[in-house]
Amino acid sequence: MKEPAHHIILDAISQSASDIHFHPTPNEVEIHFRINGQRHLYKKIALTKYKVILAYFKYTGKLDIGESRLPQQGSLSFEENKLSYSLRISTLPANSLESLAIRILPQKDIQSLHELFLFPNQFKQVRKCLKNKSGIILLTGPTGSGKTTTLYAILKSFMEDNNYQTITLEDPVEKSFAQAVQVQINPESGLTYDEGLKAALRHDPDIIMVGEIRDQSTAEFVFRAAYTGHLVLSTLHAKDTFGTILRLLDMGIKKLELEQSLLAVASLELLPLQLRKFKNQRAAIIELLEGEILSEAINKQLSPLTAIDFQKLRRKAFAYGYISEENCF
Repeated sequence: MKEPAHHIILDAISQSASDIHFHPTPNEVEIHFRINGQRHLYKKIALTKYKVILAYFKYTGKLDIGESRLPQQGSLSFEENKLSYSLRISTLPANSLESLAIRILPQKDIQSLHELFLFPNQFKQVRKCLKNKSGIILLTGPTGSGKTTTLYAILKSFMEDNNYQTITLEDPVEKSFAQAVQVQINPESGLTYDEGLKAALRHDPDIIMVGEIRDQSTAEFVFRAAYTGHLVLSTLHAKDTFGTILRLLDMGIKKLELEQSLLAVASLELLPLQLRKFKNQRAAIIELLEGEILSEAINKQLSPLTAIDFQKLRRKAFAYGYISEENCF
């Protein structure tokens, strides 16, 4: 059933979708595309057709076709018109039939950092943070907020300005980046984050990038990596900057460790632009905690009154005509 699956991927790419969701219902399967952060119904297909498509993606994504009781994840490459894409395949047991989600990751050139931000002064703030030689810079936000894209753009910015030895530890590797040594974490084969760090340190790195903090053990690992005197970049799912502090504390990271190692927390939100020349584009705004404001948030565990929040930034974007009123609040 290559052709129907192929057409679905092509249609998703043509509509600039970031994700495809196959949602089984008792009588049929709904297919949704996520476009600019919004979920749109693409079409409905019969259950029999979906089972064949599901089997195709599980096979090509190197998942266990016979396993339907446990979640699985895999990946595969997709090429069209000389453009390459990485497809992240994820299945989830749902009632009597598995749900399928596919994330589409274009393997195009990594964007420059200044292209990502709506306001130039925020780009300058992030660049300032990059001048530190050691410590942790965290990019946070919900799924689809552009954390990984921004993370790669930061690495690209580093490499343009400095001849840094950069090593990434990722699970999985999201995008090919020739200027960095990219390590695919594989716990099943014994290559854990800790083992990867030990090996990375023998390569004399200037920068260590950890793809994502998913749990307490990964959080502890990131802070251990910072103790080695290197600059560490990573991402974390959190609503905003202050929520990031609370999440790290909840993960068991001590207040003293935060003060000693955490340089900055940048929480991202993508805004759909309404100006005609930016049609179907989004740009990032950031809440940034650093310096004394970050220390205040860590010690008082209160959101600092001096911090700029997303609501103020959205109002500013609306005042400049970048976004519509419905996206302002």
